[in-house]
Amino acid sequence: MTDFQVARRMMVDGQIRTNDVTDLRIIAIMLELPREHFVPAAKAVLAYIDTHIAVAHSPDGRPTRRLLKPMVLAKLAQAATVGEGDRVLVVGAATGYSAALLGRLAGSVVALEEDTALAHIARDRLAAAGIGSVEVVSGPLTKGWPNGAPYDVIFIDGAIETLPETFAGQLKDGGRLVCVEGSGPASKAKFYRSTGGELSGRPIFDAAAPLLPGFAKPESFVF
Repeated sequence: MTDFQVARRMMVDGQIRTNDVTDLRIIAIMLELPREHFVPAAKAVLAYIDTHIAVAHSPDGRPTRRLLKPMVLAKLAQAATVGEGDRVLVVGAATGYSAALLGRLAGSVVALEEDTALAHIARDRLAAAGIGSVEVVSGPLTKGWPNGAPYDVIFIDGAIETLPETFAGQLKDGGRLVCVEGSGPASKAKFYRSTGGELSGRPIFDAAAPLLPGFAKPESFVF
């Protein structure tokens, strides 16, 4: 039987601390938060390995949604500098693990998920973890959640190839957005800041992540 407490410690020591995550709040939360509760029961033993874990599949068995690997999640969360009074939007919350982490850092979190089955799972898992600061909502990921705006932080919980302009209008002036941009090994984690309704961004570390639905670049016509 897997000792999940030991597995969490090994994850933090081997994947988080060794990748320049120095925010003691994030380290403490990841030592306590039961990631195994946010993955399918059959994959619980894989919850703490250094990979993205599939949590939803297409009818033919192909993975359609995954949780971010722990290192990418921790480094993005650290880059976002989430404070205890911040309001955060998580885009693509899946089963709620990232929202659970951010819910313990922030004042309030809106967790947006367009897959209604995943949204239902997220609500159950967050309630079981005793995290009441997260509201799970359902809607298209690319639209954000304007009803809860403005946000101090937007956390895109997966990779994107294009960043919709709508997100700039949902951030407070000076607000931050973090994400992984690109597909494949050349992808980069990016940090954006909102100034006067415009977003300016910079790469912060190399990272790859599963592409979220709706965020692929439109196919261009080739002569």
